[in-house]
Amino acid sequence: MTRKLDWEKEGRNWPNRAASRFVEAAGLRWHVQQMGEGPSLVLLHGTGATTHSWGSILPLLAERFSVTAMDLPGHGFTSTPAAHRLSMPGMADAIAGLLDALAVRPTIVAGHSAGAAILMRMDLDGHLDSDLVISLNGAILPLSGMAGQFFSPVAKILARTSLSARFFAWSADRDENAVKRLIDGTGSKLSQQDIDWYEMLARNTGHVWAAINMMANWELGPLERDLPKLKTRLVLVTGGEDGSIDPSTAFRVKDILPSARVEYLRGLGHLAHEEAPRQVADLIFRLVQEETRVFTA
Repeated sequence: MTRKLDWEKEGRNWPNRAASRFVEAAGLRWHVQQMGEGPSLVLLHGTGATTHSWGSILPLLAERFSVTAMDLPGHGFTSTPAAHRLSMPGMADAIAGLLDALAVRPTIVAGHSAGAAILMRMDLDGHLDSDLVISLNGAILPLSGMAGQFFSPVAKILARTSLSARFFAWSADRDENAVKRLIDGTGSKLSQQDIDWYEMLARNTGHVWAAINMMANWELGPLERDLPKLKTRLVLVTGGEDGSIDPSTAFRVKDILPSARVEYLRGLGHLAHEEAPRQVADLIFRLVQEETRVFTA
């Protein structure tokens, strides 16, 4: 058996807890955070993260936007669907249902890593009518080489059991430096408090099970094929020190979709929005100003 996080226990000091609420939609109970006033901005975190990933940047973005963020299905405090729904189309449909329930029609959407891919899938499937998609170190194209071997049929079969989740959580609990090594491998430098949040998540079998099954279900080939059909303006923000998604990925996406724009963040890694929230928030404000009419009087 896997165990979900307990809001009254693990969530008692959650970042931006006052902005949190729980919403029933698309057959799930979602943990949602909403803050600020202004044009609507929706944030999607990446695989294995939660709303905590936006902990420092969310209040900054709320200075000019009405911001909505949520824990993805199975992640954090959002309930877990059947394994087959932890796919890109499954998550895109579920998030569309949540936004409908919230009556949120985002003007701007921003996604980190796999969250960026979900937003593009939502746009391609007609679930979004936004002015701008911002990809923050987006995991958009299929992995190549050894990294891609994780997504083999054997890995997908193993992900369907709770054993792998229990083993990962056990390993994280047994080796106090395991999560820090993973974070260091992203090329980002986080505070100990931020690392502590990831350590807590890594020790929770329910959260880990969802992340593993999400990765096992991930198929980026169809997204790569459909990218030229993307209707919304796309900006690809990439950290020069990203150790998870090669910075060249953004330029490869631009080759497929020449209308896309690339913004290069020198010295920042995969979790750029966590290690430099003010810098990334200011960048988002500038991109919205330059690429849309949202802030036009």
